[in-house]
Amino acid sequence: MARLGLRAGEVVALTLEDIDWEVGLITVRSKRKRTAQMPLPVEVGAAMADYLRKARPDCSSRRVFIRGKAPMVGFANSIAICSLVDRALQRAGVQSVYRGSHLFRHSLATRMLNQGASLCEIGDLLRHRRPDTTAIYAKVDLISLRSLALPWPGGDR
Repeated sequence: MARLGLRAGEVVALTLEDIDWEVGLITVRSKRKRTAQMPLPVEVGAAMADYLRKARPDCSSRRVFIRGKAPMVGFANSIAICSLVDRALQRAGVQSVYRGSHLFRHSLATRMLNQGASLCEIGDLLRHRRPDTTAIYAKVDLISLRSLALPWPGGDR
C-alpha cells in the first residue's frame, strides 16, 4: 500500500493470478471494475513472496491476503484492511490526523510531490481519473505554494 498507493479495496481484491513474477507486474483492480497493470518494485515483490511462503495460511482461496483467523478466506471488505492498518499504526506509535490505510496513499503522494513529481505523474500512479482529485495533494507542498502566491497588496505595512 505504501509503495504502490493501493486502496484498501484493491488490496482485498488481489489474487495470486494478479502477480506476474516473470515480468514484475501486478494487476490492480480499482474502483468501478477498472484494472491497471503496475510495475512490482523489487522490495515489494520480495516482501509478498516472503509472506506467501512463510506467513500466508494454507487454504484454497486464490486471494493473496488471507484472514489470520478461521475461516481462512480473503478479507470480506476494505474495512478489515483499514482496521488492520489502524491497529498497526497505533502499535508503531504513529501519530497522525489521518487514520487507516488511506494514510499510505496520502503519504506516497506527498513524498512524490516533495521529490518533484508532477500532479499528473502522481495522479497516474494513484489511478485518479480526474486531475482535480490529485490536486488535493498540492495543499501540503507549502514551499511550492509560496512561490505561486501573489504579494499581499500593501504588504510592507
